[in-house]
Amino acid sequence: MSTAEAQKYKSWVEIDLDSFRHNGEEIRRLIGPRARMLQVVKADAYGHGAIEISKFALKNGVSCLGVANADEGVQLRVSGIDAPILILSPSTASEINEIVKYNLTPSVSDVDFARKLDERFGKEGREIAVHIEVDTGMGRGGTFHSEAVDTIREIYNLPNVRVEGIFSHLSLSEEEEDEYNKRQWKLFKEVLERLEKEGIEIPVKHFSNSGAILNFSDYNMDMVRPGIMTYGIYPSLLTEEKANLLPVMSFKTSVVLLKEFPEGYNIGYGKAYITTKPTTIATIPVGYGDGYGFILSNQGEALIRGKRAPLVGRISMDMCTIDVSHIPECRVGDEVVLLGKQGDEYISANEIAEKAQTISYEILCALGKRAPRVFVNKGKADAIEPRLRRIFIPDEEKSIARIDNIMRSCLRARTSSTELGDAIYYEMFEALFGKENRRLELRTGFKYNIEVAEFAVDEAFEDYFRIKTHIEYIKTLRNDLFIIGCALNNDQLSALFEEELCEYRWLLNGPGDLFRENAFKVDCVRIDNEKVPIIKSENTERGFEVLCGGDQLKEKLNRPVKIEIEIVTMKSRRSNILSVYLVYPTRGLEVSFNYGGVDLKNVREISFFSGKHPYPEVKKEWGRSISLKISDDEWVFPTSGVTFIWD
Repeated sequence: MSTAEAQKYKSWVEIDLDSFRHNGEEIRRLIGPRARMLQVVKADAYGHGAIEISKFALKNGVSCLGVANADEGVQLRVSGIDAPILILSPSTASEINEIVKYNLTPSVSDVDFARKLDERFGKEGREIAVHIEVDTGMGRGGTFHSEAVDTIREIYNLPNVRVEGIFSHLSLSEEEEDEYNKRQWKLFKEVLERLEKEGIEIPVKHFSNSGAILNFSDYNMDMVRPGIMTYGIYPSLLTEEKANLLPVMSFKTSVVLLKEFPEGYNIGYGKAYITTKPTTIATIPVGYGDGYGFILSNQGEALIRGKRAPLVGRISMDMCTIDVSHIPECRVGDEVVLLGKQGDEYISANEIAEKAQTISYEILCALGKRAPRVFVNKGKADAIEPRLRRIFIPDEEKSIARIDNIMRSCLRARTSSTELGDAIYYEMFEALFGKENRRLELRTGFKYNIEVAEFAVDEAFEDYFRIKTHIEYIKTLRNDLFIIGCALNNDQLSALFEEELCEYRWLLNGPGDLFRENAFKVDCVRIDNEKVPIIKSENTERGFEVLCGGDQLKEKLNRPVKIEIEIVTMKSRRSNILSVYLVYPTRGLEVSFNYGGVDLKNVREISFFSGKHPYPEVKKEWGRSISLKISDDEWVFPTSGVTFIWD
């Protein structure tokens, strides 16, 4: 980060995303292509900033996230993260409401808790995926290994609980030669073998933490759970030769005051340091309130202008003092590094931990509690999480009122009309949140490609165009069976919105029952590039419904997937408009209207997008196509869309 950028803050924690990416690549090299990665982001990603670290990790190949409790999972959900989130610690009954509401995956250690989950999700009419922890020698959470099979059998047979994963945790993974690791591994394998004999299939098995990834390649299984090593810290000195890890976090501040003191002058509280000669003292705005421990008084060090300088006197809540007598060029505003590299010098978390008589984990989690996290990507400040980064999530009643006021105010400001803003607000919430238990679906990478063509020679269709539409987006898959519906009127469309299994809805204004099969046909459905079976098509009170899916989708449930739908419809030549609407919050959008195969004159578009940047990039190829694009980094909010018009 540049000096100018640094001067915005008294102190800041710098997170090097390039180093974080590099460490992820090292882990992938060690585990190979088969094992998935769960990124551990508990305790605010070991102090690195859980929200940005999670988003960056997911963009770079991580499959899911691990947190310590439901509250940490909720903070990630409300920040827009839709990936699977596993609560690694044993979950409690008090967390069930948040587990349900925010689609979190709990760890289960006992049958009583599993029964409570089963009862709650039975009332919801859906099932919950869980991971079961087995205690093989850690002595914390988990069902004891000798009782594990009986416990798992009971949980496995609960109708609304799906056992998605099973795991255990090593106590001495950083010690390669210790036999205790082998004992834990043996006990875990024995549990798995007994389950297999009973026909109990659990898809995801995970055992390896950072130390195991470095020391025990045979333990990796279906998924690994790297934590400290992703942040560039080795679990022990014994593992330093196993991988090339780069530190991710630096803690930096600046000199706010320089003073010259005579011999015999007291510095700070308690007369803990008295100068023995004329001394130059630099004051920095960091203290134990920032996680820089009191125990480092008179023994900590800082880097200034590439040189080490001792901290002298007691560390107070908000300030500490540094002897810079040997750095005559030191000036107010100079960068000070308390953790990290400056020039050829480096202060590591392990070095600080040794002086503070603790471990590097605690140092990373504590440092810079009041400072913003500045995320540096390819040498530039990529994002900033503000100081005191906790996300306040009020209780339900206050939350609804707060969201209500915020959204109304935003809509009124955007429309410059109280009446119109309120009208949009009510229409949007009626469509999206008409039912209390309705989930807000988030989609990314939405692509909508329209091709207008002539029908083959057939008198029955001479008054219609053939419209082929390819729809594509990424979202979390909730059901292994789903419906694609076509409504002929607004009442049927509303009924399809009420149907939880309806994945995509179409409103067909046109030929009615006479040409129903030709007017709306689902050509193909794919999920993650694999074709999904179309089970049946039928007329219902809600319109024409196509049922898709099957057991092969069960392993993809509650995970982000790419959904592709190809539809062929009819459109009357007498109508000169075609509209595309968005009814869910969507990040990234591309809509293409291709009409080169038909004779349409003066084709143009009218778009109406709500979001931070509501004006899309428009490209036109006269006589052939119009396309609109909004960056994948930008959100588009309901109700938005584009209408194509021609003469």
